[in-house]
Amino acid sequence: MKRLLILHIIAIIYLAIDGVFSENPGIKIRNVDRVIDLTTQLVKISEVCTLENSGNTPIKNFQYTLKDNSENLAFFSVQSGDSSKSPLRFSEKKVSGQSTWTVELNEPLASGKTTVVDIDTVFSHRLVPYPSSITQKEKQLVLFHGNHYFYSPYPVARQTSTVNLGSKAIESYSKLKPVSQSESTLNYGPYENIAPLSFEKMTIHFENNSPFLTVTNLLRVIEVSHWGNIAVEETVDLLHTGAVLKGPFSRYEYQRETHSGLSSVKSFKTLLPAAAKDAYYRDEIGNISTSHMKILSDSVELDLRPRFPLFGGWKTHYIIGYNVPSYEYLYNSGDDYLLRMRFIDHIFDDMIVEEVTTKIILPEGSHNVKLQTPYPVQRLGDTFHYTYLDTKGRLVITMHKTNLVENHIQDFKLHYKFPRMLMLQEPLLVIAAFYLLFLLVIVYVRLDFSITKDEAGENRMRVAGYCEKVLAHQDKRAGLYRHFDEQLVKLKSSKDVNAFQSSMKSFNQEYKTETSHIAELLNKLKTDAPDIAEKVQDLQKLDKQLRDLYQQHQTLYVDKLVPGKIARPAFVDTENQLNRKKEECTDKINAIVKSLQ
Repeated sequence: MKRLLILHIIAIIYLAIDGVFSENPGIKIRNVDRVIDLTTQLVKISEVCTLENSGNTPIKNFQYTLKDNSENLAFFSVQSGDSSKSPLRFSEKKVSGQSTWTVELNEPLASGKTTVVDIDTVFSHRLVPYPSSITQKEKQLVLFHGNHYFYSPYPVARQTSTVNLGSKAIESYSKLKPVSQSESTLNYGPYENIAPLSFEKMTIHFENNSPFLTVTNLLRVIEVSHWGNIAVEETVDLLHTGAVLKGPFSRYEYQRETHSGLSSVKSFKTLLPAAAKDAYYRDEIGNISTSHMKILSDSVELDLRPRFPLFGGWKTHYIIGYNVPSYEYLYNSGDDYLLRMRFIDHIFDDMIVEEVTTKIILPEGSHNVKLQTPYPVQRLGDTFHYTYLDTKGRLVITMHKTNLVENHIQDFKLHYKFPRMLMLQEPLLVIAAFYLLFLLVIVYVRLDFSITKDEAGENRMRVAGYCEKVLAHQDKRAGLYRHFDEQLVKLKSSKDVNAFQSSMKSFNQEYKTETSHIAELLNKLKTDAPDIAEKVQDLQKLDKQLRDLYQQHQTLYVDKLVPGKIARPAFVDTENQLNRKKEECTDKINAIVKSLQ
């Protein structure tokens, strides 16, 4: 009692000098229920406070104070304790390194009345590995330092504290009575009539093998396209901030023994938006295939497995990217656009991000940008990003913040203007580029850049053109001969001479046309290329011989086979001789055709 009385007197003197307590002298805290969560690498403290106005005038606000560890504070929020759970506004100031928040109540607290507020704080790097280095087989022990009392500029009538450790292995803990242990939970209190700004050091030394992963640097790039897609890419530098691995690493023991490397991290889960697609995961070497994607109802789960397990002091670097449809995050009314996306997204559970830079690449022509963030961030200078079909460059909005946790996964709002007519800029540029290309090609092929006329070259090109036409007509004649053979086969089986004669009329007409075309080309070649003209003339002679052989074949079928005027052995001998002669003639024709190619 004497000790509490002395602390009470010291606190009153301090408050009188500092002037904090004089702002709301009528406030008293009737009850505080604290829950300290130490199950992960984060320290999460939830405090339910019952405030009472014992003064004569209504109270509009109250103060919340941190004695130390304010540099480790990552997140702070206050909300009303009623059913609405509405957030309360607050402002922060620092005096002599001590942080104090002034919290505005939703409604003034009348004299004699009470209200309940919920205060949530999240601290990073407050659990210190002790010892700081361990071997592969050892378990990780951490040390926590805190305050047994609710640190407040107001007197506290009653207080209880519950500390959740997530592990039964407790090396030691401070024992400010009353205190009790139940499994992995420590219960302190109730403490009564606590003087303002009371401090009694709390120390807990226990086992904690949860992943101590810290993102030392995160670069998040959001590229907005008005053609229906938003591309997101994150470059992550990851460090294991737990107890440093002491001694060599044995992969054999790591895979063989289940208790080897309990504090190491083999893999972790990243949650992407439910509409994410085309996800990729790579590092400097290339794509990391040891990852799995699972599509859930409200998100896409990526099980990321680095190339090697992460022990204390080890780090890795990787890039993850994906696409999302723009209609889920981009809204517009005329030329006014609103982009609503997360400043930072989920990387792994209970994450710590020491430093993040978020860049938003807007379409070219965007202007009048207005940014709204859910919490204070540092906006860096605007820059420009250049890519294909850009003329002036795309505006890049850059934001920066330090010490973030999962509670910071909130949406920012970016308002900007974009003339919708500029949507036609890229298609018109593509059309203009192809138009100019085709125009240049047309002009180029029509211009003659030679000083003197190359008659020999022109003659070679002209002769080559004649040869191509000769070969084309010869191919058509070869096709007619194949048709002739098919009709002979049908005649042999059906014995229908009339049908055969009818098909031969079209054959003779087409054959005559193709042969006349080649004859015309032969006359032209006699002037420009006499040597090639001789080959074409030989081609015509051989083709006439082949035509005569086909006529003999036709006569054999129509005049002798169908009427039955020839015996089968004689027919077979005659047909074999004709086929052999046709093959010899065809081979000679093919040899000339090959020489003309």
